[in-house]
Amino acid sequence: MGTVWLQQAFKQAEDGEQQVIAWRRQIHRHPELGFEEEQTSQLIGTTLKQLGIPYERVNRTGVVGRLIGAQPGRVIALRADMDALPVQEKTGLPFASEIDGKMHACGHDGHTATLLGVAAALAPFRAQLNGEVRFLFQPSEEHFPGGALGMIEAGALDGVDAIFGVHYIAGIPSGKVGIIPGPMMAAPDTFTLKVTGVGGHGSEPEATRDPIPAAAEMIEALQTIVSRRVSPLKQAVVTVGTIHGGYANNVIADEVTMTGTMRSFEEPLRRALFDWMRQIVGGVAAAQGVEADLAIEEGYPPLVNEARMTALVQQAVRNVFGPEGVLAIPPSMGGEDFSYFLQHVPGAFAHVGVHNEAKGIAGAQHSPTFMLDETIFLPTTQLFLQVVADFLENGLSGA
Repeated sequence: MGTVWLQQAFKQAEDGEQQVIAWRRQIHRHPELGFEEEQTSQLIGTTLKQLGIPYERVNRTGVVGRLIGAQPGRVIALRADMDALPVQEKTGLPFASEIDGKMHACGHDGHTATLLGVAAALAPFRAQLNGEVRFLFQPSEEHFPGGALGMIEAGALDGVDAIFGVHYIAGIPSGKVGIIPGPMMAAPDTFTLKVTGVGGHGSEPEATRDPIPAAAEMIEALQTIVSRRVSPLKQAVVTVGTIHGGYANNVIADEVTMTGTMRSFEEPLRRALFDWMRQIVGGVAAAQGVEADLAIEEGYPPLVNEARMTALVQQAVRNVFGPEGVLAIPPSMGGEDFSYFLQHVPGAFAHVGVHNEAKGIAGAQHSPTFMLDETIFLPTTQLFLQVVADFLENGLSGA
């Protein structure tokens, strides 16, 4: 029975391809930052209502739709994020952002439109579905603490057996899907380090405690964390991204402030990075006679794909995109709050390529020239449909 409705749903998706593109362009024209996605949420709610799919607003601007099949069964959740970025668009597209200083420069407009397309393709077949398909439209993925935790706290995952999501990625060719089991994206933690000394005249350094050489020594020492404390068989990053200090060429400053990021894939290593940073900063500060205040802000946890769910998605990609559609990509040091969902239920997250040099679609993620290859929406919609069928109807779980 699953095979019959799936083929019909594929046809439904083909018929609705232009509507998905229209939704995406509407959302793209009116980008909204995290927890400001009112117009986007209204569009989602109106569409779900027209499809006869019950929904509720959660976590301020989030939307949860529930398509419950006629027969009992498992519950699968599909997630799309909705928020834009504070970027001034420079694509020249006829449907470019109409909001100054805001742009969908990461593909979330495509995620939202695609998931609406999945809902529209599935809605006519609820009488043939065993179980439930839950649609999670999540706010504020771009800025920590993100919107996933609030969705979870509001009950979006209650009763869910598995969850799946995708991200449109500029670094992968259109028509390819990158996915691997295990750690796929890193924990994007950040830090602020304030070094305080005693300022004075540049001609009398003996009367001061100069924070600038202390800060320089700290930067040098922090580089030894990855090169000398982390096993070469593991992956980590410690980056000092900004440094601010000093007032004039003949003044010894009284403070220096630095900010940076740490990236890692495993929780024990993540905790070790924090400890090593504190040890190094404290040791240098004591040696230099200055004070150091290190504030670490923990970001999203590492995104870890469950092996069986990853295998399910990989097979679905082969069915929809073809045998060569799956890419075994290396883990990314980028972060994603889909990781919170995966801490609660098994699932998998995939990167769907949208890079198409022949069409001039080559802008980098988060850049003013980022664009999507809209021909990818249909196969991605069908990929979600295939995953739903395999998980709910065919009894496949990647085992």
